[in-house]
Amino acid sequence: MAKKKIMLLTTGGTIASHKTEHGLAPALTAEEILEFLPSMDGICHLEARNLFSIDSTNMTCSHWMQIAGAIEESYPYYDGFVILHGTDTMAYTAAALSYLIQNSPKPIVLTGSQRPLEMEISDARMNLRDSIVYALDEQSGGVSLVFGGKVIAGTRAKKVKTMSYNAFASINYPELAVMRDDHLVRYIEPKPFPEKIIFSHGLNDRVFLLKLTPGMSPLILKDIFAQYDGIIVESFGVGGIPDSLLQEFVRLMQVYGSGKAVVLTTQVTYEGSNIGVYEVGKRVQEQFHLLEAYDMNLEAVFTKLMWILGRKPADFEEVKALFYKTVNYDFFM
Repeated sequence: MAKKKIMLLTTGGTIASHKTEHGLAPALTAEEILEFLPSMDGICHLEARNLFSIDSTNMTCSHWMQIAGAIEESYPYYDGFVILHGTDTMAYTAAALSYLIQNSPKPIVLTGSQRPLEMEISDARMNLRDSIVYALDEQSGGVSLVFGGKVIAGTRAKKVKTMSYNAFASINYPELAVMRDDHLVRYIEPKPFPEKIIFSHGLNDRVFLLKLTPGMSPLILKDIFAQYDGIIVESFGVGGIPDSLLQEFVRLMQVYGSGKAVVLTTQVTYEGSNIGVYEVGKRVQEQFHLLEAYDMNLEAVFTKLMWILGRKPADFEEVKALFYKTVNYDFFM
């Protein structure tokens, strides 16, 4: 049987960094990274491509489109893709790719490390090897993040630790699998995608995240509504907007009508929102049309709204239908 072909796409990040007098900075090329993986020669055919070399702090919507475009261009020629990425915004990229590339029967895996590949003591080699082993498995498909021995759906990952090797968690959904000494142990049985693969080519980056704080002035809402097409409100607890802000939201929604999409989520990491529990939440539901994130990750909410608005939906009902359609395990009401 012919060995599978895996494409390694590099974007920079800690895994590819050198130590400099100004701190760690991405420097290793894709070819140099391949030199750290001689043991892979016996089990697969690895090729590498440099997309860009940045700290993931500088990752933008245009970079997501470039990654998705590179995968679409190479898709017929490889059996799987492994993307090397900085950890700080990797969860956002994993979520964005989940919407830009849907129903992929081939695995698209993101990984990185907390310490550079060049360092003698590092998690980089393990994460790289785990990602490739996962990508080689016959049952692997879709977009996922492999890190610290965990396999997490691309829409459910969140960085929860700044320095530890087990930096990522699967939020409000089980890990798909774990890696144990090159062995893949699945927790979620993969199912064939019911639809053909879909590549999207547009995102609307005019989406704003408003994190509520006690006593926040409603005056800031006017400028936010003027500049952005989508507003995500990160509320307290299970959901609710303070009265002073609610009145301004109602006024602005009357001004802009269905031209704005508002999503309510929660600042609490686990268990999600439920806006109908308290009076302050019910009042919001009664005043204007909005979407509720329920158990979705913030990273998924943010990028899914970008993807939806990039499709130029005709009205609120179309936005709602797309938002509540489950993509890559992102939503379960």
